[in-house]
Amino acid sequence: MIKTRLKHYLAWFLNKPVIRSITPASWYLSIRYYEHLEKKLNLKNPVTFNEKLQWLKIYNHKPEYTIMVDKYAVRQYISKTIGKEYLIPLAGGPWDKFDDIEFEQLPDQFVLKCTHDSASVVICKDKYNFDKEKARQKINAALKYNFYWYGREWPYKNVKPKIIAEKFMVDDCGDSDLKDYKFMCFNGVVKCSFVCTERFSGNLRVTFFDRDWNVMPFSRTYQVSEKEIPKPANYNQMLELAEQLSRNIPFIRVDFYEINGRIYFGELTFFPGCGFEAFHPESWDKKLGDWIILKKQ
Repeated sequence: MIKTRLKHYLAWFLNKPVIRSITPASWYLSIRYYEHLEKKLNLKNPVTFNEKLQWLKIYNHKPEYTIMVDKYAVRQYISKTIGKEYLIPLAGGPWDKFDDIEFEQLPDQFVLKCTHDSASVVICKDKYNFDKEKARQKINAALKYNFYWYGREWPYKNVKPKIIAEKFMVDDCGDSDLKDYKFMCFNGVVKCSFVCTERFSGNLRVTFFDRDWNVMPFSRTYQVSEKEIPKPANYNQMLELAEQLSRNIPFIRVDFYEINGRIYFGELTFFPGCGFEAFHPESWDKKLGDWIILKKQ
């Protein structure tokens, strides 16, 4: 009961804009870390995966990281690094405001995304029955929010909020519940990956695999799928592309889709779950942490 009250108080305290803006990153992250994981954060000698992600937030700032998390700017980066053929086609944008969106120019199906965060997505499967007002509220709320502040994820701090529309992608079976393959890259080497399935069932499952596509014996926020998940046909090529995109980076997650036999780029993520998600069993936090090599000044 006392811990629960303390966590609620910490969340209330840190969510105040003034407090958030004046609190040093090391203090702020230490409090957030305790709020989520009920542990003391060790920034002097980080050992676990989650601890090392917090260290990287504070000490590993490179200008190109801002481009890599910008949903629009990253398209040019992907084109130059691995090729434009891996990009999901744009349907429109970028736009600065929701009211700038030229809906009459968009196809019947599309996906709206904000460029400055990782969750502001609106899917339109039928433009003529699209709840534009509901979409407006979601997008406008997202545009006002700087994704940096909650978890101090530095790459997002200076991304200018915009809106883009992407093509609505389905596979040959007409299934829009696409599997995305998320590759965990440590200093340019894929050590493991995970797959999100059953998204639209209300029962999301996340299954981790080693490099040889064997299920790994741990979970984080979501349970492991009970269904067998086949290795994607283009798995080896995905590995190569992920390692191209992750060169000289201590840790980054590279996401791909496989749709109708083709690979499509999803996104790049430096801090999955903000580094605030527990491992079950806990020992895997240390095992993955061993794979991140920090270059301390």
